[in-house]
Amino acid sequence: MSEHKAEWPESGDLVIATIESVMTYGAYANLDEYHRRGFLHISEIASARIRNVRDFVRENQKLVLKVVRMDVEKGHIDLSLRRVTKRERIEKIKSWKQERKADALLHAVAEKVGLPLEQVYQIAGAPLEEKFGLYEGFEKTVTEGAEFLTKMGIPEDIAKVIAQVADERIKVKLVKVRGVLELRCMKPNGVKCLKDAFHGAKVSQKAKDAKIEFAVIAAPKYSIDVSADNWKRAEEVLDKVSGTVIENITKVGGHGSFKREK
Repeated sequence: MSEHKAEWPESGDLVIATIESVMTYGAYANLDEYHRRGFLHISEIASARIRNVRDFVRENQKLVLKVVRMDVEKGHIDLSLRRVTKRERIEKIKSWKQERKADALLHAVAEKVGLPLEQVYQIAGAPLEEKFGLYEGFEKTVTEGAEFLTKMGIPEDIAKVIAQVADERIKVKLVKVRGVLELRCMKPNGVKCLKDAFHGAKVSQKAKDAKIEFAVIAAPKYSIDVSADNWKRAEEVLDKVSGTVIENITKVGGHGSFKREK
């Protein structure tokens, strides 16, 4: 939560800054996350020679800058634009946006439970932030539900509200993996055996953090699609489900094979 961020950044930190004023020798910038002011010298704007600072920065522009020097006693913060890589800029903007979203989510939870924001943060926000990161904790709640929070010691009433707010406001981007089952059962009730094999596998491997879908390609081939929030989990569920389907059909006298699609 932004209210709990340190008062000063440290040398080497990436910061979100808004350009306040531009001069011939550099620019002053306000550090959005710290409510501090820093200076961006012309020599730290770009590696190439600069004729006009305004060709690179302008008033009210938001930038990702790196802290290169700190003097807390004098209140000086020296910043750099040229030392920020493209990857660092992308990652910092992503984390900054997530931090702002997490603050808004926690505010919504506090309003719904009727408690002060600081109290909700101490009860639920701080444990999530320490273990996963606050926004990541909300994301994990979407896939795992309120039980995930109560297991961490968060009171059930607050856990349910967190889960509700997370479900309403976060859409977790899922990854999908697919495989093809080839199944045969020559018994008179073979169609039912196949249906039972699929149903049994889906029920036994059902998980809140994964979605399982079966479809007929052209008998005896059937597809399995598994969606989850990360590749490792999706592959894990796909392996378990396909193995369970084959095991189920084998038990009733049929046989099957599985092939992972790339």
